[in-house]
Amino acid sequence: MGSLNGFLHKDICLESRSFSLKLQKFDNGYFVSISEGSDKLGSMVVSLAAGPYPITTTIIPSKTESLFLKLLAERISTRIRGIAIVSAYIRNELETDTAKLLMTEIVEIIQND
Repeated sequence: MGSLNGFLHKDICLESRSFSLKLQKFDNGYFVSISEGSDKLGSMVVSLAAGPYPITTTIIPSKTESLFLKLLAERISTRIRGIAIVSAYIRNELETDTAKLLMTEIVEIIQND
């Protein structure tokens, strides 16, 4: 995993699939990009931890991974008490175990940052 001025990059292989994680840290939140294969922007969700529940909005809808994006953005924003913008370009639908592992990996990176 590489880190430079609040920018983190990590490549992950899960169940013969390769994902590139890129995280940009800001004073009030994170931008998280998940790309399968080549680096591309994809579906996008933003979440803001304001009050007891996060406020979440879809910017670019996803055909298959909308719940994963929403849960990840809400989990990050709640943990950091700020803004989380999550983009995901995923070629094929994620298996439940793969989605859990990706989410765990991203949250651990943020916790340890």
